[in-house]
Amino acid sequence: MSKIKICGLRRKEDIEIVNKYKPDFVGFICDPMRKRFISYDDIGKLRPYLSEEIIPVGVFVNAEIDHILEGVRLSLFEYIQLHGDESEAYIRELIEKLPDKIKVIKAFSIKDENDIKKANESSADLILLDNGKGGTGETFDWGLINNIRPFFMAGGINISNVSKVIKKYKPYAVDVSSSVETDGYKDESKVKEIINAVRSEI
Repeated sequence: MSKIKICGLRRKEDIEIVNKYKPDFVGFICDPMRKRFISYDDIGKLRPYLSEEIIPVGVFVNAEIDHILEGVRLSLFEYIQLHGDESEAYIRELIEKLPDKIKVIKAFSIKDENDIKKANESSADLILLDNGKGGTGETFDWGLINNIRPFFMAGGINISNVSKVIKKYKPYAVDVSSSVETDGYKDESKVKEIINAVRSEI
């Protein structure tokens, strides 16, 4: 069964929603250039309230490795997601410096078959396939998905297509953010609906 990640949590209300419906992962956006950015201080205030059943993911874009390690030392994250132009050398250095229990997800902007090849060859623990525009809710060409290792699937996934995505492409997990929001904030009814849809696809 595919898992689900709800990304872009910023408020205590968001924590209350996910604790109620139990996605597998939640994402905190740690890049100050993104509209759903949340600081380490604010994550630290929310983190104690997050259910232990849910894996917290820190999402970074071309961040200094020491900055990521500081977030891990503060016990803010169990997974690290890299959503920039991080090189293989960067990924390997980060993995070497992280505790073994912390997993690394590398996001790839998928435009052609070569991008799929790069994703397959990544040294990251897991990969994420996206359109590369970051939270726009736009899809990429899903027809490019073929012969690929377990992956998170992001970009344009919503309640109208999530069942098809899971049945046809069998992702390790789907990753949603804007599609479960109303006026820029997480919407409990939308979160509940898409989690229930994912859970029903056994």
